[in-house]
Amino acid sequence: MSSAEIRSLLQPPSIHDSNDRALTYLNATYKSLDDLEHGPDLDELVEQSRKQLEELDIKLAHSQSSLDAAIEATRAKAAENLHTAQELSLLRHSLADELSFLSDELVSSLGEPDSKPTLLEDLEALHRSLKELESVKGYVQVVEHALRLSEKAVEQVRSWSTVTVSEYEGLQAFVASVEAACTKVEAVASQPDLHLLGFLAGVVEQTWRDIKSVLSSRLIEAAEKLKWPLKVDYAAAEPDGRRAFEKAFADLLTLQTIGKKIRDAEKHKDVAKEGLYAIQAMVQPIALRFKYHFEGTRQTNRLDKPEWYFTHVVNESHEHRPFMESIIQSLLSQTEYKSINAWREFTLQLLPMLERKLRRTIPALLAHPPILAHTIYQALAFDTALRDEGFDLPGTTAATKPDDGKQPRWEGISEVILGRKEWFEAWVEGERKFAMDQYLDIISAPDAWLIADEDEDADGDVRVAERELRPTNSARRVKALVEQVTDRYSPLPQYPQRTRFLIVVQLPLLESYHARISSSLDAFETLSSTIMRAVPGALGSGDGRGGDSRRLTAGVEGVQRLCKALVSAKYVAKAMEIWGEDLFFLELWAEINHRANLRTKAESVSSLPNPRQNEDEPPEGTIFEELVRHYHALVDRAEEMIVQCVTGEVEAGLKAHLQGGSTHTTPAINTETSDDIALAQTLLGPLALLSSHLTFLRGTLPRATSTSLYRRIASRLATHLLQRQILYRGRARATIAEGKAVLAEAELWVETARTALKEERARVEAPWRAYLQAARLLAGEGAEWWNRVGATTFGTMPDAEWEEVMLESVGVCELPREEVQQVLRRRSDSSLRDLYVPPMNTWSFVPPALAQENSSSVANPPVSGPSSSNQWSTRTAPNPLFELSSSLTDDSGLDIASLAKELLAALLLQYATNAIAQPWEVGKTLLQVQWVPRDTGDLLIEGSGADVIDDEGELSDSSNENDSYFADPTAEKPPKPPRPADEHGYIIRQSVLEEGTQPDGSRASERRAGSRCGKVRLTQRSTVSMVTTER
Repeated sequence: MSSAEIRSLLQPPSIHDSNDRALTYLNATYKSLDDLEHGPDLDELVEQSRKQLEELDIKLAHSQSSLDAAIEATRAKAAENLHTAQELSLLRHSLADELSFLSDELVSSLGEPDSKPTLLEDLEALHRSLKELESVKGYVQVVEHALRLSEKAVEQVRSWSTVTVSEYEGLQAFVASVEAACTKVEAVASQPDLHLLGFLAGVVEQTWRDIKSVLSSRLIEAAEKLKWPLKVDYAAAEPDGRRAFEKAFADLLTLQTIGKKIRDAEKHKDVAKEGLYAIQAMVQPIALRFKYHFEGTRQTNRLDKPEWYFTHVVNESHEHRPFMESIIQSLLSQTEYKSINAWREFTLQLLPMLERKLRRTIPALLAHPPILAHTIYQALAFDTALRDEGFDLPGTTAATKPDDGKQPRWEGISEVILGRKEWFEAWVEGERKFAMDQYLDIISAPDAWLIADEDEDADGDVRVAERELRPTNSARRVKALVEQVTDRYSPLPQYPQRTRFLIVVQLPLLESYHARISSSLDAFETLSSTIMRAVPGALGSGDGRGGDSRRLTAGVEGVQRLCKALVSAKYVAKAMEIWGEDLFFLELWAEINHRANLRTKAESVSSLPNPRQNEDEPPEGTIFEELVRHYHALVDRAEEMIVQCVTGEVEAGLKAHLQGGSTHTTPAINTETSDDIALAQTLLGPLALLSSHLTFLRGTLPRATSTSLYRRIASRLATHLLQRQILYRGRARATIAEGKAVLAEAELWVETARTALKEERARVEAPWRAYLQAARLLAGEGAEWWNRVGATTFGTMPDAEWEEVMLESVGVCELPREEVQQVLRRRSDSSLRDLYVPPMNTWSFVPPALAQENSSSVANPPVSGPSSSNQWSTRTAPNPLFELSSSLTDDSGLDIASLAKELLAALLLQYATNAIAQPWEVGKTLLQVQWVPRDTGDLLIEGSGADVIDDEGELSDSSNENDSYFADPTAEKPPKPPRPADEHGYIIRQSVLEEGTQPDGSRASERRAGSRCGKVRLTQRSTVSMVTTER
């Protein structure tokens, strides 16, 4: 029964439905009234229905009870079923979860990183592990077998008295079979190299070392009985001890021989260079002592004392040399190693402990450049000491001939440091800083620029070299510093290292000193320049010492400063010339020229000469050639400044003496009756100044240098005096008395120079000869002398004969003939008419062709042609203007037009000759040209005398320019009188000579030539355009 039917049965009866059924029954049964009357009885029907109702109620009750019992049973059953369903549901969920878990376990762990491996994967991993364990088992078995063979090989050597290595050969064979098997596996499985092979190779090597150690211990034990590692007295040792030592030594050599045969040289590349086993064993006790003293905590292990362990190794090598050269060498001579030098091999085996020591200590020394430099210096000294002892690679096991066939060279223990670029650069930088600090201390010392006295403690060669040239203290110290630097890097074994040190450390010292001297000369020129003295407050003169610059550059003190620069530069240049010829620098320069990489470095340095590009050609010059040239240029500059300074001061002192017009003597001179010459007082100052300068130069500079400077100074002064006192003295001509005064002054100049220099008169007189000749020409007297000198000078005598006449009459002949003529014209008694000599008809200085062309313009017919010997003279034809030859005249008289043209041409030619020969004097003459108006008239008014400028005083160089240039700017100047002005305020012009009324630029600036240091000074009136020309 369905649940719907049950629910419908449980519904209560419906009255409405009952009424409907009853009504339907009645309607169907009693359709009419008759049916009601004749039909069934209604009461019976009701009673029947009531009985049915009671039966139904009974059934209902019974059914209700059955229903309740069924419901109760149903509920119990339903509860039971519900409980079962719940249990089944839980079981289903658990089964689903378990199913899901099992499903997840079947998924591979490679998909997600957090997932666990599956059972299959675990099984596979376990299977692989099993295979690996089986492989490891095989490896362990191989290793175990190899180790057993190794132990047997060592035990065989230890137990047997003879050297037998059969077990070692078995080990090698076993390792070779394993290697072959592994090679096949690698070829099939494409696996990389197995570590097993490397381990087995290490076992083989360790076995060989253990075998060697066993035999080495026997040798060390036997050597200790001979008191090794102390000095061995082999002759005093016991015979048993000697036999044991010799047998142990021979066993090690035999082992090494066997090793060369059975060991693979390709796999063991150090077999050929590992050294003699016997000597290596003997070095072990020495290495232990070295480690104890210099690698532990002992006081002997000090970083700042590298010489201790270097000396220790040198002493060990030297101390055991007799034993090595006698006993050990004899033992080696009996074997196949007789070509080995025992002492060299022993020394070679001592070097590894030094290399180990240096590699450990150098990194700690990089922060301490002085200790690093000291260590490198000691390493280089150690290398030099061993080389001096005779140590080198030939004769040792490390000697292998290279491809070029040359003998190998030992690079030295210093190569451990210098071979690493960062260590070498750190050392070079430290040396550079140290050298520059020393250089700065040298030039900053108070006595740096004092001229050094002769050092009694110096070597004899040094005293002889410096006796002529006394340098400054700074020059001597810089030279010593450069030589010290040379000593520092000359032991370097590699030429690139030497070149690097030269460029970085040594050349900057010489360049800096050159720049220092050059800057001092620049400062001297600046302080002595015209603008410096003209501008108040220039170059920090505001400290109240305005005259210091003048004092520093004037007089003997100024020349002394220039001499210090001169001797410093000359001394260093001379030192560099000597260094350049030294074998060390010659070899270095040759290597720079031959190696392309060194040539590239040299070309980048301006202080080095350009190396030759062709490697086959021998190098030219020296390595310091370029610097020597720079220093010589500095020397020439200093000498020129000394000459300019001395001549400038003397010429400045002569200005007052030379501005006396045409008369240069004092009024005390009696020009007619007395021959005594009274010198002017203005000449004593220049003479004393020249004497002081020459005395200082003679006492300070070498003789050759002082002589050269004197000649240049005297030549310039003589030229100045010749021009200002004789040739360009003005319109006035000199009388005999004045000529004698000039001659006396010239002789006094020569005598002053001779007294100051303390030399022979002939040597001193040489630069003054032109001036002396001119003075003697002015002072010559007597008609006979004048006729002879004048006639030969202005006549047609050949130059050779004229020079002989001048030597006989004057004593010297330095001036050319044209200047002699000019000097003679300065005499007051000179006249060309008295000297006129008619030319000879046999002489002709006109070519025949030219004579024929001019025959139409000349009245006289041409004379017969001159002879071939007189037609052309080798001497330049004299000017026909001064000979008044007949070529300018005709029968009717003098041709005025031709004479004027010839006169003008002669003047221009004479002026051009002087301008070319003496451009400076011509320039001074042109600068003195001044614009003067024509309409001067009587323009100067009364009362204007204060404004009148003394032209003679203004043109004079004797005025003290410092009075105006260095005047106190704060001082009040006296007011000038007011100038008259018109109604518009413009100044009324009173004279065309007034400065304000002259055209712009019409007044040329007056300059004073030949100043003290070659500067062109401006006078007080040249304030419009101030120009300084540096000579």
